[in-house]
Order: sequence, then structure tokens, then C-alpha cells
Amino acid sequence: MLSDEIKQTIQQAYSRFLEQRDLKARYGQKLMIAAVANTLGGIKLGDDGQRLSDGHICVIEAGTGTGKTVAYLLATLPIAKAMGKKVVLATATVALQEQIVHKDLPDVRENSGLQFTFALAKGRGRYLCLSKLDRLLEEQSSRDINLTRPLYEDEMPQVGEGSVRIYNSMVEAMAANRWDGDRDSWPDAIDNQDWARVTTDHRQCTGRRCSNVSSCSFFRSRENLSAVDCVVANHDLVLADLALGGGAILPAPADTIYIFDEGHHLPQKALNHFSHHSRLLATQKWLDQCQKALDSMAAQLDGAGNIDRYSEQLPAAIADVKRQAELALPLIEGLVADNPDMEQSRRYRFTGGVVPPAVRDLAVELALSFERLAELYTRISAELEEAIEDRHCAVPRVDMEGWYPVIGTWLARADANRQLWASYAAADAAGGPPKARWVSLVEQAGPLDFEVCSSPILAARTLEQSLWQHCSGAVVTSATLTALGRFERYRMRAGTPENSVYQTVPSPFDYTRAATVRVPAAAVDAGDAAAHTLSLVQLLPQILAAERGSLVLFSSRRQMLDVYDALPADWQQRVLVQGERSKQETLKQHRQRVDSRQPSVLFGLASFAEGLDLPGDYCRHVVVAKIPFAVPDDPVEAALAEWVEARGGNAFMEISVPDAALKLIQACGRLLRSEQDEGTISLLDKRLLTRRYGKAILDSLPPFRQELGL
Repeated sequence: MLSDEIKQTIQQAYSRFLEQRDLKARYGQKLMIAAVANTLGGIKLGDDGQRLSDGHICVIEAGTGTGKTVAYLLATLPIAKAMGKKVVLATATVALQEQIVHKDLPDVRENSGLQFTFALAKGRGRYLCLSKLDRLLEEQSSRDINLTRPLYEDEMPQVGEGSVRIYNSMVEAMAANRWDGDRDSWPDAIDNQDWARVTTDHRQCTGRRCSNVSSCSFFRSRENLSAVDCVVANHDLVLADLALGGGAILPAPADTIYIFDEGHHLPQKALNHFSHHSRLLATQKWLDQCQKALDSMAAQLDGAGNIDRYSEQLPAAIADVKRQAELALPLIEGLVADNPDMEQSRRYRFTGGVVPPAVRDLAVELALSFERLAELYTRISAELEEAIEDRHCAVPRVDMEGWYPVIGTWLARADANRQLWASYAAADAAGGPPKARWVSLVEQAGPLDFEVCSSPILAARTLEQSLWQHCSGAVVTSATLTALGRFERYRMRAGTPENSVYQTVPSPFDYTRAATVRVPAAAVDAGDAAAHTLSLVQLLPQILAAERGSLVLFSSRRQMLDVYDALPADWQQRVLVQGERSKQETLKQHRQRVDSRQPSVLFGLASFAEGLDLPGDYCRHVVVAKIPFAVPDDPVEAALAEWVEARGGNAFMEISVPDAALKLIQACGRLLRSEQDEGTISLLDKRLLTRRYGKAILDSLPPFRQELGL
């Protein structure tokens, strides 16, 4: 039961926050504070501080403008402190992470009277590795051929002069204390390949043994992490920590109350995190390169611990993996060669996730072979760690530190292949959802390659076992968690327990006054692609004629470009098409046009339907070209639909329609960004009026005024 003392602390903090900010209480915000406080305040702990009760998870859909960040902070922080627990606040994006750290948390602390500390946590991949940067620049200046370079040629091209200039600028900025090594604080955009050369991961990092540890950006960012009350992370970092057993990077789940903002992203993030893939030709090339580098490694590391003992076993282990890997290519190629799916989508999915016996048998051998190889790399890595700390080791420290990340990369790649082939070798659990297993044809510089892939079709079980069962408590919130007005879709995908608290709190927006949803009488059934595209070309100039700032959302790039190409030349002058320039530049030009009182129309795809903030005149009209059903050839969604049908369900009504309704709500959410905004939403798909599911989708939207078929 929520104690009177904590209840009073929360109420006083909220009242003071409103008074200090000269704000009025919002009904939805008050409901959200109460729901979070009652859920977390009802958690029972044992004498050892471990949770004894269930019902410890609060899932809240809070509409735009609710002020949910303030609500969950004011409710969670006092309760967590009273329970002796840490708060891990996870968002879906780095941008929102930084907004919370630099704006929201300081605002709450300054104006609520609550006393708490907080810190930002990012993965190693967001920080510069000084050791890798030093070695790279030394190699470039000496023009020596680094023995490790061939290991990356299949993924990373040679370093160009422009890249070297960037790296030298980084060194100068670090030396002058003008940069902290965080990628997100570098003033310019950094190409992913350029950044990949100078960052690291946990397998490549020597940690506290590194010569540059005192200047390491990553470790400096982690110095106070264990001492703060609230750690701001992102979903990927939480999932990475859970994959390592929990408590490896962040506080242990049993000692943590999690807040998942933008929580609708969590299931998909988990699917991506626990999926596996490997390219057959690229893997063979990598194994060849490893083999060529063995003599150099053995010569340079001779005398470092027992590395000799394990390196002597590597040639046989690599040869064994190569023999098995070379059998995979003709086997996979033969399976998919004559399949029509491969011709149309360049992807072949194994029905029901079931692979032929020959593939399964080979997968068993490949999994064992990669396991042996990964074990050898693990032992060599451990020996190197000890040798680096041994002051009496005869091998120069610089050589050991140079080889450590290389061996870490070998280990990561061997283990990734082991996990992939193990997922092909193992039978799926009886009664549970199968894995999606498929092969994609991949374009690259040389010959076409086959990418073998495996993924869970639902993250529910993984999240249930690694997160929900072990955490002390959790809050999941977003503006879009329900589909067709229910939480069932989220429960199925995220695995939140049935006894969790599920609540929807209203937005302060007056939807009926502020916006109108229209399905014009001239709208065409989007099932007829050609007729629908022609109708868009005819309708857009009519319905957007008087608009200054508009957003048109398409479900396919092809249709977006076809519509643009068919528009009159004077109308094309108004349109900014996603992909022709960076997203930031596109939005900048759009705002400049509107500020100059010129009409501007954004043409965008799914990524413009979520997270785009264009208040006021920047967006007075949102047009959705068609109901945003998922792409039918997505292998994970196809496998999920297949499983639902096999269990006697209706995949279209249980998956496709709720998913489309959720995406449509997100798209409509681009219109009203503040209580002062107003405008129009046009839905140009006649199926909303003629199909049975159309009414259900329209009814799931916020209570806009509706003009249907007029």
C-alpha cells in the first residue's frame, strides 16, 4: 500500500512544480501520476529487498500533451528512493535521452523540491576509442600495411584522405578539451564507416587494462553511474544488459524500477536484438583472412601467457569451420534457386520456420564448429588480458593491445555464427511460436551473397523471462500502446503480465474542436494501385490548394515518386521529397518556406509518420495516402501471421488491422503538437468506408470531427 508519507511527498512535489512553472494541473497527468504511484507503491519487498508481489508493472497510454515525462518522474523517483531502488529511464532514441537529461530532469529537480541525482548512460559504440584512433593514425602516417587490415576489407573500405582529416580533427579537439569523445556531441555528421573504425565494443575493449583508460571517454562517462538515483539509457542498452544477465552494464533488474518511454518500440527493439544473421560468402572470406593472419599473431604474441598453446589449435579449428561453411553455400543455393519468392522479393522464407533435414544436420555441425572456434578465441582473449597486466611479460604491451580488439572481433563473429546456426539446429518449443527463418540475396561489391537469418516472431517470452519476472517494478508509457482501443496487441508482442495495470489517460487536446478527419467521396480503393496513384495526383492539388505547411505520407517509395513525377510542374515546386536530401535539411527548408509564407508540402514515408514535430503553421494538413498495412513480404510478420492462422486465428484481423490502426494513429499525431494547433487530416483510401475493418480503424482514432464520403 502506498504510504501516506510518500503520497504526500508526490502531491507536494506536483503542486510545487505547477506553481513554480505557472502551470495548471492536467487531468490526464494527474491520472497518470496516481496510476504509477499506486502500482509501484503496492510492491512488497522481502527483508533482503527482493520483490515478493506481482502486479508490479504499469502500462499507460498517455496522449500527446499529457506531460507524461513529468508524471512518471514525480511518481517514480520518491517511491524508488523509499524502496532503495535505482531508476533506469530508457527511451527509444538518443535524441530523447539527451532531452530528458539536459531539459526534463533538471526542470523537475529545480521546480519540484525533490532531491535526486541522475546520469546519462550510452553504450561503448557511442564513444571514441583513443587506442584504436591512435593505431589508425599511426598506420596512416607510416604507410605500413597493418596486419589486421585484411580482416575488415569485406566490410570497411580503405581509409580516405577526408577520413584522416576528420580523425586528426578529433585528436586536436580531444587535446584541447573541446570534445568529450561522444559521437553525439561531435559538431558534424560522421559517416558510419568512419566512426566504426574508431569505436569499440565490450569484446574489443581491454577495459581498465588499456593504456588510455585515464582519458577514456566511455569510462569517464561511467564513473558516477553506480552512485546516482536515476540512470537515463535507451532501450538497446537495457536489452544489451539483459542479454549479459542483467547488472553487467546497468543496475541489476532486481534492484531497478524501469521506465520505458516510447514503450511501443520495445518489442521491435527486442526482436532486432535477439535476431541472428550471417552472410555465407563473407564468412568464408573472413575465415580465409583469419587463417592468413595466424602466423603474424603467433609471432607477435609469442610469450604472452599460454597463447601459444591455444593458437596452435586454431588452424585445425578454422579449417574445420571452413569445410562445413563451404558445404552451406551450394546447399542453400540449391534450395532457393528455383523458388519464385526469391525471384520476386530476393528472399526465401522457410514455411513455419521448419528447415529441411539436410540444412538442420549441417547447422548442427556448423554450430559445434563455431562453438569450438569461439572457445579458443575466448581463451586467447583471457590470456591476453592477464598478459597485459603482467609487467614482466616479454611481449611489448603495444603489440598485445593492438591484437586484443582483433581477437575480440574474431570472437564476436564466431559467436554470432554459432548463435545463428544453433537457432537453425534446434527445434522450436512445442506449443510456442516458431522462429522466422529465411535467406536473403544480398548485393555487394563482388558476387551475390546469401544471408541466412533467424529471428523470434514475438519478443514476449524473452522480455517476460529476462525483464518482467526479475525487475523490481516497471512503467511502460507511450502515446500509442493500444490498437483498436485495446492493449491485447501490446501484451502479445511485449509479454507484459496479465496482472499488470493497464490504463489510458486522456490528452488535454480538444480533438473535436481542433481537427477534422476527412475521407473524400473521390477517394479510391488503394487495393487498385494504378487507379489509387492516379487519384492521388488528381486529389492532392485540390485538397492542399490553400495550405502553407502540409505533410503527405505514403506507404511505398515507388508510389511517392510516381505521384511526384505526375504532378504539374508548378506543384512540384511546392514539394520536398524525403530522401532527396538529409532529413534535417528537408525539414529546415520546409520551415524556411513556411516562415516566408510560401506553400510547402512534405512527401514522406513511415519514418516521417512518427517523431516528426511540426507545430503550428508548419503542418496544418496531414494526408495519409492509404491504410498503412505492413509490407506483406516482411519475413517476421509473415511468419507471425502464419502461426496465428495455424492456431485457428485470423491473422488479418488480429495482426494486420490492429497494426495498421496503430500506425494510422501515429501518422495522425503529426497534426496536433500543442493545445493551440488545429488543422485537417485527409485519408485517401476508400477502404475505410467500404470494408468492415474500416469502421473499426476510424473508431480507434482520437475523437476528431469526421467528414466521411463528402
